[in-house]
Amino acid sequence: MSDRSKQARAKQDQGRLRRGVELLTALALSLATPAFAADSVKINDLVVAVPIPDAQREATLKAVRAFYDFWNTGDEALLQEAIAPNFTDHTLPSGRPQGPEGPAFASRRFRAAVPDLKVTVEKMIVAGDYVTVHMSFTGHFTSKFGQTQGKGQPVPFIATDLVKIENGRITDNWHIEDNLTLLQEMGVARVNS
Repeated sequence: MSDRSKQARAKQDQGRLRRGVELLTALALSLATPAFAADSVKINDLVVAVPIPDAQREATLKAVRAFYDFWNTGDEALLQEAIAPNFTDHTLPSGRPQGPEGPAFASRRFRAAVPDLKVTVEKMIVAGDYVTVHMSFTGHFTSKFGQTQGKGQPVPFIATDLVKIENGRITDNWHIEDNLTLLQEMGVARVNS
């Protein structure tokens, strides 16, 4: 077998190994969530970008799953499972408390206006201690947000997070939301063309 053939075969084997790791990770993730959990966040695409030890991968996926199940349901017990006591929001919006109370505060406030808020993880990329998550949110604006009263209109928007995991808990979060689209859908902001 020539060197070129050996290299091609090695590349194919690496590709198969990577796909196998991704498949096993997806299977482990699906098995980690009870089948009866109807409110569990849906993950459309999971990629494990670099091989990590099984125990670290499982702890990472458990924390991330709990965090996005929290955003999907508003259940603060899931938030406590997901984040570390020293949790830091590196893109902290004005008025939101820093630390573990920040996401709980944001969820309570937003769910008061959009009680049927749901999240779908469109893509999750695990790369060692970091996980990038792109999400889509849906729900209906049925209550009040600031001075604006909802009329039941749908308010779809997207967001992307980068979270850092240490010892099976989320310690850091950098996030960006499509707030302009959200505020336009809610009738809070208008853009003149």
